[in-house]
Amino acid sequence: MLTLVRSRMQAAMVALSTVAALALGSTVTTHATAAPRLAKAGPTSVAYVEVNNNSMLNVGKYTLAGGGDPVFDVAVIFAANINYDTGTKTAQLYFNENVQRVLDNAATQIRPLQQKGIKVVLSVLGNHQGAGFANFPSQQTASAFAKQLSDTVTRYGLDGIDFDDEYAEYGNNGTGQPNASSFVQLVTALRANMPDKIISLYNIGPAASRLSYGGVDISSKFDYAWNPYYGSWQVPGIGLPKSKLSPAAVEIGRTSQSTVTTLARRTVSEGYGVFLTYNLNGADRSADISAFTRELYGSTAVYSP
Repeated sequence: MLTLVRSRMQAAMVALSTVAALALGSTVTTHATAAPRLAKAGPTSVAYVEVNNNSMLNVGKYTLAGGGDPVFDVAVIFAANINYDTGTKTAQLYFNENVQRVLDNAATQIRPLQQKGIKVVLSVLGNHQGAGFANFPSQQTASAFAKQLSDTVTRYGLDGIDFDDEYAEYGNNGTGQPNASSFVQLVTALRANMPDKIISLYNIGPAASRLSYGGVDISSKFDYAWNPYYGSWQVPGIGLPKSKLSPAAVEIGRTSQSTVTTLARRTVSEGYGVFLTYNLNGADRSADISAFTRELYGSTAVYSP
């Protein structure tokens, strides 16, 4: 049986919720102009970064030896949370102090990546409080949370939202169990709010298996979906073309280089368009990264501190 090896943050309750964050002062939302991308050909490379321990800037430190393009195309801030306010009985987007620090310092933590042509996406994860993407009781409550997400993307100049339906612990605090309509209504509202931004799916949890309701299938509203089990190959069960799927998933430094190479080679040979990595840290990981860039792009990776 595949084992989920992803380490998980414990959200520090000293951080501000999004509602508080959006109320305090102004945050620059203007994107710095992204540099033109070079002619890198091959799958989209994605890097999740645990910002409790590591800097987002690590994503921009790797380029391809054969041309100088950035190795990574998408950087994921891991992770904000969906919390539950027991007073108002509503879901609230929450940032722990480390996520909040990245967002508040977007000029130095996010814009440098975007200037290299790297998209920066915010992942949202359950937080053991009963609130999740799959148990909104109505269209109104789903749309209200979608607005919190899209407002955050606008305020901080982000490139999209990633859904990770883990650790919600549905039923806690008197919350409901997963229902058929919730995630469909949430994603539909979010896509309407931000038609040109990324929406991605970490293919796990009750939400991932509830993509159709009332004649509406939200599969096509996602830009990407990926396998959540590191060191393995598993095609996400969602109706997207191969160009938007990552059946391969690797944890940098923990998945063996031989396995990384095998998964990358299979990605190319079977015509898939995305390659997912997790837990990029501040060490020189060029050997681990080259294990997949040689297969995906025909080039080794260069690390520039």
